[in-house]
Amino acid sequence: QVQLVESGGGLVQAGGSLRLSCAVSGIIPSSGRMGWYRQGPGKQRELVAEVRRGGSINYAAAVKGRFTISRDNAKNTLYLQMNSLKPEDTAVYSCNAEGFYPNENYWGQGTQVTVSS
Repeated sequence: QVQLVESGGGLVQAGGSLRLSCAVSGIIPSSGRMGWYRQGPGKQRELVAEVRRGGSINYAAAVKGRFTISRDNAKNTLYLQMNSLKPEDTAVYSCNAEGFYPNENYWGQGTQVTVSS
């Protein structure tokens, strides 16, 4: 059974940094897609960054140049380094991973990030 557990969220002032981690237990494809999503207050969930199959990386326009996604397969962990945080980055951040089959898609429980102005 695959489980994803996020950590690293918290309260930070604007301009600060946080590093989110998503620890994976169970087996998922080492080159499968993984991503970070966020859902702010009153907003729909949106893609923040993803590592696509084969390793290419995609960022949402709002975070490009400030956030960095990385994956460490040896540690079964996905990271999101967030720099120059803004109040509009406030959201619950969740990680997502695909499994081996088309209907396998896993989510973590989310971690709260709050950026004060």
